[in-house]
Amino acid sequence: MNYLYYYVRHMDEREVCELEMRALFGKSSNAPYIITERCIEPSRSPFIKGRLAIWIEADTEKDLIERVASYSFKTDETYKLTCLNEVDFDDEKKWSHTQRRQIERSVGSAITAEVDLHNPTVELGVIYLEGTYYFGAVQKGEAVWFHHQQKPRMYSTALSSRLARAIVNIAVPHIEAVEKVIDPCCGIGTVLVEALSMGVPIEGSDVNPLVCDGSRENIAHFGYDTSVTLCPIERVEGPYDVAIIDLPYNLFTHVTDEQLTSILKSAYRIASRVVFVAIESVEEQLQQIGFTIVDEAIARKAKFERKIIVCER
Repeated sequence: MNYLYYYVRHMDEREVCELEMRALFGKSSNAPYIITERCIEPSRSPFIKGRLAIWIEADTEKDLIERVASYSFKTDETYKLTCLNEVDFDDEKKWSHTQRRQIERSVGSAITAEVDLHNPTVELGVIYLEGTYYFGAVQKGEAVWFHHQQKPRMYSTALSSRLARAIVNIAVPHIEAVEKVIDPCCGIGTVLVEALSMGVPIEGSDVNPLVCDGSRENIAHFGYDTSVTLCPIERVEGPYDVAIIDLPYNLFTHVTDEQLTSILKSAYRIASRVVFVAIESVEEQLQQIGFTIVDEAIARKAKFERKIIVCER
């Protein structure tokens, strides 16, 4: 079965969104939707608005209605149909309220099962994109990251919860394939919270005792649990499957080139896959150390830019 994921993203987020797509699905899309065989929870991504399991494809509304009428719905389920063309999908502009209600009535009347508009056991969706109607079961995404924005301990230079969630997906697209993940410069734990909320087996460390305390408090506040160790990355013992490392050092902390190189070399030692977040170019140093850069993107917020660099050794 194929699945259609539809997205909501700001223009500044486009590169990061497409990088996350490539990590999760092995390909990206210029449009704010993608069709793939892989089934994931839509709430994993901060950009995915929902997922449509494609049961039927049709070129015309008439053909769609005929196929829905002959579809074998489960008799022990109740259904409600919603038209998903409620936002712009690039060239496919959003449909008016009248248009959406019209197709919901015409297609919904063809459903050969009990309809329940208030408490259905299955929510159905229909969407029209680039000349094709897609019909099937829909699951809406939940903005889990949004609930993590209000932490008891805050840090002005920390990643946003939304960006941190995308970075976790980029670093760990297949959670079941990893056993140990680390954020060895974890700060107040933004990445840790997002990873733990998705079931990623992650732990953290940092050289600053105050932010370690803050990280532990934030993690506990949201009901999660993991170890956060007061430890420089040079003393972290591997191996880990993945490391996620935010490197905003040269703007906010006096770190020499030699110290930065030490951090990068330590990352190479402890993990076979590392996602770096940097505010300046470190690609040359990474390649000299032995990393292979497999993908990258720029995360923009106003005039501030962060590089997201995916490396493997």
